[in-house]
Order: sequence, then C-alpha cells, then structure tokens
Amino acid sequence: MKGLAVVSLKSTRNQWFVFALFRAVIFLGSSIQPLAAQTSQDIAGTWQGTLPVGNGIRIVLKISKADDGGWKGMLFNPDQPVPGVGVQSITAQGSAFKFSVATLNASYEGTISPDGSSIQGTFTSQGKSPPLNFVRATADTAWAIPQPLEPMATDAKPVFSVATIKPSVPGRQSKMIAGLNGRHILMRNTNLSDLIAFAYQLDAKQIVGAPTGSDDRPYDIDGVADVDGRPDVQQMQWMFQELLASRFKLVFHREKRNLPVYAILVAKGGPKLIKSASAASDYTEFSSNTGEIRITNKSMAEIAGLMRFVVDRPVVDQTGLAGRFDFVLKWTPDGAETSDPNAPPELFTAIQEQLGLKLEPVKAPVDVLVIDHVERPSEN
Repeated sequence: MKGLAVVSLKSTRNQWFVFALFRAVIFLGSSIQPLAAQTSQDIAGTWQGTLPVGNGIRIVLKISKADDGGWKGMLFNPDQPVPGVGVQSITAQGSAFKFSVATLNASYEGTISPDGSSIQGTFTSQGKSPPLNFVRATADTAWAIPQPLEPMATDAKPVFSVATIKPSVPGRQSKMIAGLNGRHILMRNTNLSDLIAFAYQLDAKQIVGAPTGSDDRPYDIDGVADVDGRPDVQQMQWMFQELLASRFKLVFHREKRNLPVYAILVAKGGPKLIKSASAASDYTEFSSNTGEIRITNKSMAEIAGLMRFVVDRPVVDQTGLAGRFDFVLKWTPDGAETSDPNAPPELFTAIQEQLGLKLEPVKAPVDVLVIDHVERPSEN
C-alpha cells in the first residue's frame, strides 16, 4: 500500500473517536488539499503540540504555501511510523486561526499569539473538544517524524504471530473496524458480525446465523503480524480469516440467496471511468473517508464489493465493463450541513455525474456466508 490507508464503515452507524486514530489507523487517504484563504500572518512552518488524551498524543502540523496563494498542511504523530493526514481550509484572519481535517471529521480553532510563536485552541471531533496548544518549532526543537513502515511483499500471506482478544469496555460507543500501526493491528469494540464482514469482504446482510443481541458481544483485538512490513487490506483480511478459524472456531458454508441489493449499471451517456495503466497483479488501493472514496487498479466486481462501505445493502456489478479502473468519487453525505456552493452532490447523483454509473435497487442472487459453528474465544 502507498501511504496510510483507512477502511471506514459507514459513518452514520460506525464512527470511531479521532484521538485513537493517531495511535492506530488503516487506510486513511493522506492527500494534501489546499484551499485559498486571505491571511494576515505568515503561518508557514512547523507547529507542534500535545493532546491531553491518555498519556498524551504528540501532534505535528506542517504548513506551507499552496499554489493558489492559500495554505496547505499535514498532521503527523511523531510517535508512530505512519504517514501524515491532509489538512484543509486553513485560515489565519488576524489572530484567529482555523483548519479542518475532513478524513477525521474534525476541526481546530485557536488564537495566534501577538508574536506569532504559539497558538492556543481546541481540537474538536465527535462532540469532544480537548485543548491543543501549538508552538512554532525551530530546527533545534522540532520533533523528528519517523519514516512510515514499508509495505509487505505483495505475495506475503501473513497471520497473527500473537493476538489478544478481550471483551470491550461496557458502554463504549466508538467503534474501529480495524487499525494499523506498522505490523501492529487493532480492532476496537467490534462484534463478530463486523469482524466476519471485514474478513470476508461482505455486507452484514450477507452473513446468516451470526450471534445477535447480548450473544454478539463486542471485542477488542490486539495483534502483531508474523511478516515484516505494513499489510494491505487483503493481507489483513487473511489474518482475520485465520484468527476467526483458530480462536472463534468459525465454520461456515456459502450459498446463493436472493436479497435486496443495489445493481451498479452504466448510466445514460456511458461510463466516465479511467482505465488503469497497471497490470492486474500490480498495486491496488481502496480508501474510504467521509464523503470520498479512492479506487486504484480495481475491477468493476471489486468496486461493487467495496461500495458496501458507503451504502446500506450489498452491491452487484451489472455494468458489463471489463478491465481495471482508477477514480476518486466525492459526495456530500446525507445530513451534512455545508454553505459551500461548490460542494459535491449527494452520493447517487455523484456516482452518475462523476463516474457515468448508477445504482438501482433490485433483488438479485448474491453470495451469503452461513455460519455452521462459532464459539466465544478464550481471553488472553
């Protein structure tokens, strides 16, 4: 995988608290997205501060001039070997300083000191706003940012060399479907249905016989891969498939069943997709953030399978399109408030306008995973 990647479940039902992100993340797109801003101070440089969460999370903010005259930026955690996260909407009006982080659904507001050497403010995400005060770093005081771990070999098929499985803290609301810090992989507050869905690339509606209610208790899973390097999503899925078989004693069979699905079809006017120049065996990527997905070197069948992260039912490919594709899809999530006249449209319209495709609700035969046997794992 190139860069830091994140697989997020639909934000309307599965959001995880942002401060855990800098300790463990998989699959977050890290592109820098500059936006023009009228500024009255030169804020270019390296800023650093510590979030008072847990034992403290150090954060480095690097700001530079964008081509359009505004500012662009990246956030880093100097204590973790992971790539940075893109910062958007940076403004400095007088002493007022703001930015947002779309991929974290977070924002920052602060006040620049009269001498321009520090910023006092708060970092807000999911209703929590702890203080985060930055100071301008110098060459002597700047925290070193470690290089991200290199990807695993594409032909590696890792398993967990060690993994602990414990019931989640009762009442915990935040959920993380998977987290990654190098070879260290975490899941937080994740029940068996979500775990199987991630491991086998399924929508939850394609899992039959999973525990329900109090029997489907959430778990925290903490493990380390047995192969050097940073695993991609498929490699992590293999790891959790083996964990489900060895620790949860999962046994299942597959069937075809008619279910409500979305069929992905070519819209009137034809597709607007870009054919990938890569071979099928080359690097592939998928990242899903709030209001954006990025696809690299994926077939239409794979794209349909990945759309489960942004819609509420399985998706089947009925386009008839061959080959592999690259694209970025951006939309405004349902319920999102924005005053930007240039904000992208809602999801279904964005798919048609940007990709030349459409989603239609139908019933169709799809693969389902039928659970024959599963056990609660022993804690260790």
